Formats: sequence, structure tokens, C-alpha cells
Amino acid sequence: MTVVVGYLAGKSGRSALYLAAEAAQVLKTSLAIATVVPKPWTTPSPARIDAEYATWADQLGRDSHREAQVFLEKNVKGLDVSYHKFASRTAGEGLLDAAEQLNAQVLVTGSCAHGSLGQVVLGSTTDWLLHSSPIPVAISPRGYRGAKSGKLHRVTCAYSGTPESVKVVERVKTLTDELDVKMRVVTYAIRGRTMFPPEVGLHAEDSLLSAWAEQLRETVGKLKADGVVGDDVELQVITGNGWDEALDDTEWDDGEILALGTSSRRSLKTVFLGSHGAKIIRHSPVPVLVLPS
Repeated sequence: MTVVVGYLAGKSGRSALYLAAEAAQVLKTSLAIATVVPKPWTTPSPARIDAEYATWADQLGRDSHREAQVFLEKNVKGLDVSYHKFASRTAGEGLLDAAEQLNAQVLVTGSCAHGSLGQVVLGSTTDWLLHSSPIPVAISPRGYRGAKSGKLHRVTCAYSGTPESVKVVERVKTLTDELDVKMRVVTYAIRGRTMFPPEVGLHAEDSLLSAWAEQLRETVGKLKADGVVGDDVELQVITGNGWDEALDDTEWDDGEILALGTSSRRSLKTVFLGSHGAKIIRHSPVPVLVLPS
């Protein structure tokens, strides 16, 4: 098993490399750098063009590996690192091929370059992976530079109260026990944009939100009552006028990861995000680990 991270010279920031290196150290496994280059079309073309394309693809692979190697040698010590090139029609398909061929335990990607620093910004490739990957996908916030402490401190599990989300809590509990790190379970109560018409007033909305939050506290409290988690696991219900406010109001520790699960897609064991999961990811200020159902 290994940690696989996609890296392409001139196209990728360093945040994914920081997160991938941390993941490999925490999991006590190796790190594989995967560079995906475009696969040539199968239509006939002059031999010179084919040769030029092959030369360019090889050079792109070498440049990517050299950049990643220089960075890792400067910033990370003691990791077993390997470098691989894959040709594919799309970057997402190439990364899934890499994950399968390299027997990846987790696939790491970075945020899109266009977006706010410090938050997870989904590009088209990562968004596609979140709906297609059969293994966990970890995403680094834009500009992520690793934990200041140099280690994983806590895993926060986003919990929705559904039977499927209980299974996610169980998986995260197993993971934190194996890694010997703290665990927290967080449930969010978000005020709807149009909970009531204006003439009713905000008081009714506040009352409804408070009642909803109290119901969620009872729901999340059952995790301890049913023995899903122990007394040492912190349980929180956080309210907000929107997902951005709720995630901002959540206290985050240095060296923290937010884990969430997915909805099942019938018989396919692939990642399939619900609307709430996608919103949580897009407003997270810490690395996110998405677990397929």
C-alpha cells in the first residue's frame, strides 16, 4: 500500500505534496508521485509529430519528477518516494489508473489555483475524482503548507445522523484508534435561505433553528449511548446562517483533518457526494478526507 499524489510541472502547487508527505508519514507507508500526461490520439499522423509528442511527454514527466524530488528532499525526510508517469485521456482517469496500479491506500490532490487561500477549492479533475474514486481522496486547501507541529493532531468527522453516516463515524473511529490521535464528531444545523416568509419574522426562524440544533444534539449523543464512540470523543453541533459561517465558526486545531463520507451509488462502491457534503468540502479551511461508501 502507498499514498499516491498527482503532480504536474507548471500546473500544480505544492500544497498536495505537503499533504501527501504528511499522510505517508502518518500511515507509515511510501509515497508515489504520479504525473499524468495526455495520451496521443489513435488517428494516423506523420512519424515526426508522433516522435515530437513522445519527446515532449517524456520531458514533462522528467520535469515534474525533478520538481517534486527537489521539493521533497528539501522539506521531507525519511520517506520512501517513487516517481511514475501515466498517459491518459484525462487527468482524473490517469490518477485512478495510477491508484490502481500502485495499490494506493489514499489518493491525494490539491486545490484549484483559482480561489481563496486557505480553503479547499475544487477543480474539474478533483470534482470528477470525488464522484468516481473507489478509494479515499484527500484534498489540501489552497496554499496548504502542512501542520506547524509536523504531525496529525485530530480527525473531525462530519456527521449527518443517517445510518450511512454512522458507518462513517465507525470507520473514522477505527482510523483514529490505529493512528492514536484525537477524534471529534461535528454536526451542522444550517439556516435555510427561505425558512419562513418575511412577514413571519426572524424570531420564528431562530426558534426553529434552535429546536433543530437540540434535536441534532440528541441524535449525535446517541453515538456515545450506543457505543459507537467512547467518552473521550468530543461531540459538537454547530449552527450557522450558511455553510461558510458554520465552517468559520468551527474551531480547528493545527494538524487537523476533516473526514466525511458519501452516499451509496446503488451497487457501485464509488464516491458520490450529496449536496451537503459538497458544500462542507468547499468551505473547509483544513484538509479534507472523503471516504467512499
